[in-house]
Amino acid sequence: MLKTILKRVLQSIPTLFIVITITFILTRMIPGNPALTMLGPQAPKEAVEQLEEELGLNKSKGEQYMMYLKQILSGDFGKSYSYNQPVIELIMERVPNTLLITLTSLLIALVLGVMAGIISAIKQYSMLDYIFMVIALIGVSMPIFWMGLMLVLVFSVNLGWLPAMGMGDMGNGLWDVISHMILPCFCLSTIPMATFARITRSSMLEVVNNDSIRALRARGLRESVVIWKHALKNALPPIVTVLGLQLATAFTGAILTESIFAWPGMGTMIVSAIDNRDYALIQGVVLFTAIVFVVINLVVDIVYTMINPKVNYENGNGGK
Repeated sequence: MLKTILKRVLQSIPTLFIVITITFILTRMIPGNPALTMLGPQAPKEAVEQLEEELGLNKSKGEQYMMYLKQILSGDFGKSYSYNQPVIELIMERVPNTLLITLTSLLIALVLGVMAGIISAIKQYSMLDYIFMVIALIGVSMPIFWMGLMLVLVFSVNLGWLPAMGMGDMGNGLWDVISHMILPCFCLSTIPMATFARITRSSMLEVVNNDSIRALRARGLRESVVIWKHALKNALPPIVTVLGLQLATAFTGAILTESIFAWPGMGTMIVSAIDNRDYALIQGVVLFTAIVFVVINLVVDIVYTMINPKVNYENGNGGK
């Protein structure tokens, strides 16, 4: 197990290096001058040049890239131009807010999606099965930004039931926070919910037709025990794999969701950083997100190995 973990960590290093390089190149392609953005269009040329020198923007792209690599290798994500704070501090301030809607959305998606998938598998080819799978297909196909705008239009603008922007304040009561979470969490949960439903249905259909499950039924066990205790346990490996992938996808998808609902997380921060040409903050957020992806994939591999010992990542043959 330790050898597998070490191997996965070493394999992630080239991935992170590529992310660092591509992000650096793309940020330098953003139109505009960070120093001019910070000082304003009426700033004297001398003041702009002085600020460029202070920020190291007057150096060649190669020199800037090497400076950035040295910062990263020393554990320094740099300092935000616009916030005048270390990037890692800004990320740590916003991560809890992003995780709040990400994990809440994923929990909703997991519970409802797995339930729908199990029911569809049990009631295969029934009207309920068709309804759930059509809804799942729509959920997978629907863009997050369009869903968010429609939710705001219907439930905030037309009906006035729920707030459309902000995070709420515990000083105004728990419901104020919950009401602000409902729309962004529902929006963010649609795609993973549909994915869980489809994967669970497929996995359960394979399991419930196994000879071992038929033998349990023949022994006279209640159908609920057969399904929830035995069939679901055997159907877990694909669900766990998808769970890890959806967690990473939801974490990045929160960027769009936060922008739509003005949720004060990493999404709104990176949009602000792009507007302000804040290279250090953009690079830091993207790198942090890439690290989250790597860690989640590593955890998924470990958990998958634990629940399905037949899988052997070390020899690369999938347990064969």
